[in-house]
Amino acid sequence: MQLGFVGTGTMGAAMAGCLIEAGHQLTVYDVRPEATAALCSRGARAADSPCAVARLSEVVFTSLPGPSEVELAALDPSTGILAGLQADGALIDTTTNAPAVARRVAEACRTRDVDMLDAPVSGRPPTMTVMVGGDEAVFARYRPLLGAIAGNIFHVGKAGAGCIAKLVTQYLGYTNFIAALEGMLIGAKAGIDLGVLARIVPLSAGASRTFDNVPRSVLGGAFTAGGTLDIVAKDLHLACDLAREVGAPAHLGLLAHDVLRRAQAQGWGQEGFPVAARILEAMAGAELRAPVEDMAGYQTEDPRRVSPGTGGR
Repeated sequence: MQLGFVGTGTMGAAMAGCLIEAGHQLTVYDVRPEATAALCSRGARAADSPCAVARLSEVVFTSLPGPSEVELAALDPSTGILAGLQADGALIDTTTNAPAVARRVAEACRTRDVDMLDAPVSGRPPTMTVMVGGDEAVFARYRPLLGAIAGNIFHVGKAGAGCIAKLVTQYLGYTNFIAALEGMLIGAKAGIDLGVLARIVPLSAGASRTFDNVPRSVLGGAFTAGGTLDIVAKDLHLACDLAREVGAPAHLGLLAHDVLRRAQAQGWGQEGFPVAARILEAMAGAELRAPVEDMAGYQTEDPRRVSPGTGGR
């Protein structure tokens, strides 16, 4: 099948690579031309705009930083995907997006007889999870394509539902991470061995995929696990916005987002999101560190997975 991919950052490039491996012909575009080079060396064609990608494609995937980038890439009247995609084509957006934007794009697609799925992802291809919003028949039609990039595929509901599911998982993951840091700081201030505590938590009520980022990334001072601080802060902001829209409480999310914003204000936006630990460490007057050898043998999950999940770049 002739496919297009717009947005070939960290996640987009990995998904696009899976589609090439599955035997599809791929046309790619990224605002940074160098981001498409590795895919082109594997047989993909480079295009100079999302519209140019769409003209050569039956289905276009997008993996972009956020809602404004999705709207521009999809709807710009001269350079956007819908300016080039033929009727009966499809747009599959894997961005962690605002549900309202996903619905807007889906409506614009409908008026042009183009199928659209919002399909944000969590983890790493080809074993990651994809949460899909859109018409059930459209989902069934393109499920085999999604199977090339994901091991767990869920149809959540109508347009925007995939985005809602992803934002809920991001809310749970990143509020949990801030809570994990605070819990470890209680232990640090109380004087117990953090290396030992890091082994206890995964065998207790505090166990979670998100906690695993503490021994993996924080205790050694690397702060490199998962997506960038900017992407995580964007995701949590969207989740809190959604909570306000539907009248749901989001007290923990607002507190967690405040920590992330403080870390961004320090200029750490392009560092790994665990760098937010430094904000709480400063507040506590203590550091969460343990000798690297103390972490030897600590069981972490498959390193191909991203925890608790990223989208976009």
